[in-house]
Amino acid sequence: MNEIICPNCKKAFKVDEAGFADIVKQVRDHQFTEELQNRLNLAAKEKDSAVKLAEANVRYSLQEQLAKKDKELTELKAQSDLALSEKLNKKEAEIILLKAKIDNVEVEKKLAVNEAVQKVTKERDNLANDLKTNELEKQNLENSLKQQFSTELQNKDAIIKYKDDEIARVKDMKLKLSTKMLGETLEQHCETEFNKLRATAFQKAYFEKDNDSKSGSKGDFIYRETDEAGNEIISIMFEMKNEGDETATKKRNEDFLKELDKDRTEKKCEYAVLVSLLEAESEFYNTGIVDVSHKYSKTYVVRPQFFIPIITLLRNAAMNSMQYKSELALVRSQNIDITNFEEKMNKFKDGFAKNYDLASRKFKDAIEGIDKTIKELQKTKDALLSSENNLRLANEKTEDLTIKKLTHGNPTMKAKFEDLSDKTKLTNN
Repeated sequence: MNEIICPNCKKAFKVDEAGFADIVKQVRDHQFTEELQNRLNLAAKEKDSAVKLAEANVRYSLQEQLAKKDKELTELKAQSDLALSEKLNKKEAEIILLKAKIDNVEVEKKLAVNEAVQKVTKERDNLANDLKTNELEKQNLENSLKQQFSTELQNKDAIIKYKDDEIARVKDMKLKLSTKMLGETLEQHCETEFNKLRATAFQKAYFEKDNDSKSGSKGDFIYRETDEAGNEIISIMFEMKNEGDETATKKRNEDFLKELDKDRTEKKCEYAVLVSLLEAESEFYNTGIVDVSHKYSKTYVVRPQFFIPIITLLRNAAMNSMQYKSELALVRSQNIDITNFEEKMNKFKDGFAKNYDLASRKFKDAIEGIDKTIKELQKTKDALLSSENNLRLANEKTEDLTIKKLTHGNPTMKAKFEDLSDKTKLTNN
């Protein structure tokens, strides 16, 4: 229905499509007739003005010529009647010619009027044809839009019915599945997504089910990755949780974080990630990757679509920290080298002290034997010889203690001694 406001009383009333179209047609016909009449009136006025102007111009011109001729006739009469007679004949001929021209002007005026009328008539006919064409095109467009709108409504109804049937089917399927089955389905989804990229992005990664339940619990999956030297780059404990729309007891994500953190610690994983469809309406968990490290260290909650991105993010961060881990391993290696050097020094000191102590005791025995009796001289001699031998051994060990032997198998100390030697040479120079 269309609403129309009366221009006089300013009241609104409604008409159907047929009535509205009829009113529009009447208005357009009236406008066309009025416009055509205005153009005809204008053409008639222009015709009258042109005729009157032409008549006035002709009259004025004839009057001037007649006045001039009358003057010439007067002058001619004064000169000669014969000449005047000839001139009068000539002037009469000219007058006849002028009258013929006036008649021609009238004919041309009529032709111009007829041409103008024909032109206006042709324009009217063209406007009428254009109006009929526009009406036909409008009608065709309206029919086309109605048909299209009807088709879209039918398609929309079919789509809505299909969606309703699909929603009913999914709900029915969820009602038939247990929470455990839904969880297993989510696990299979994540495992499939990982396996799609395993051959290209995770060639050296370990991603398998956690089957170790010695501690009384276990996660769902463990992800580990090492570098060429066998150093661990990253490790993640995964837990997947889901539940049906009609499950009687609704679970929260937080209900599983404590157990997940325990599994992460027991399995010596660096990170813990809960892949969850629980609390589907929660804006907090629907933002993407949620960091819950303020409650449980290095723990995240993600939706299934962020399963691969969380692995990539944590992995890239771990790759960046590998340089610092390598430097830490080098420092630890240097500490071990220094410890080995100290052990060699202590071993030498112990051996030297033992030999020195033995030699001291032998000297003491010898001195005591000389003081006691001369008979003990041989014994003292033997003791001296024995002590001399021990001292010789001690001296040999001292001489055998070279920088080369002390730094053997110890690249750190070798480098330090070489650096010290180079500095000594520079100082001497």
